[in-house]
Amino acid sequence: MANITFSEGSGLQDSVFGKRQAPIQFFLERRAEAFEEKSIAGVLFDMNPSHSYAEKLTGFTAMDDFGAVGENGAYPVTGMQEGYSKTLEHVTWKNSFSLSREIVDDAKDVDLKKRPEQFITAYYRTRERYAAALIGGALSGADRVKFGGAEFSTLSADGKCVFAYDHPTKIRKTSLANAYANAFSADALGRLEVQMQNTVGDNGEILDIAPDTIVIPNDHELKQAVFAAIGADRDPEGEKNGFNYLFGRWNVIVWPYLNQFLKSGEKPWILFDSQYNRQVGTNVWFDRVKLDVRSTLDENTDANVWRGYARFVAGFNDWRGMMAGGITGAPEI
Repeated sequence: MANITFSEGSGLQDSVFGKRQAPIQFFLERRAEAFEEKSIAGVLFDMNPSHSYAEKLTGFTAMDDFGAVGENGAYPVTGMQEGYSKTLEHVTWKNSFSLSREIVDDAKDVDLKKRPEQFITAYYRTRERYAAALIGGALSGADRVKFGGAEFSTLSADGKCVFAYDHPTKIRKTSLANAYANAFSADALGRLEVQMQNTVGDNGEILDIAPDTIVIPNDHELKQAVFAAIGADRDPEGEKNGFNYLFGRWNVIVWPYLNQFLKSGEKPWILFDSQYNRQVGTNVWFDRVKLDVRSTLDENTDANVWRGYARFVAGFNDWRGMMAGGITGAPEI
């Protein structure tokens, strides 16, 4: 079921548009369901409802391991500290369209269908492009990205761009990286996977990160390289036809929207741990108000005006759920 709320203004049911309301609402819901099923933003971002003006993102450092205390030994006392934090403030998003009285008079059913379709497409395209703008801006090294008339942060909770090679740690005061210059290849994929698996938390503890998804822009050479590396059960780069340990372990997301937010010539690629993202929150999305659609009658023009209102925001928290290659200015792994 699509997450849309509908309401109608007074007098609308008694107008020439009255009989068109239910079919248009049904059509909008069906189109919304189709978009939600194929949303990439919904895969890469942990989607959450919100009931507040803003949401604070934070985490805690890990506890120490259990200790061997011997017979009748006392319980060790361990503690946690609050990790880095950031706050996401909700943004209001609006759009509208109108159906003229003449469209109904002339029985232009094509227009009655196309305009609502364009309206709902615009809403879900906005969400997809917003997500792509955040990730694309971060891949290009920008701390902020402009989208939809506003600016949005690409920083994770530690104050660094979510893709960086100098992420601070809260306790150990060392730097960690999740951005590397390596262009995609089977060897680079294997190296980046191991590096991500060995990523530690603020206390230096292994986090058991297991990347399961490769995300790339819609680029012919990148697609060719990715599927050559993971698409066969035999080593694509070896001479002895050995087993390809990269085979059969990856979900691949080719994201055309990402192309629009990358600098010319850039061909980055991302390893993503979907489970870590759900558990800890690397890419986080909050919906304060789902799409609220109101249909009213304009007494001055006799047009049926449809208005869409929503409030949502997205951002980055714990960077460890993603690691990128092909980043300009980053070190080689």
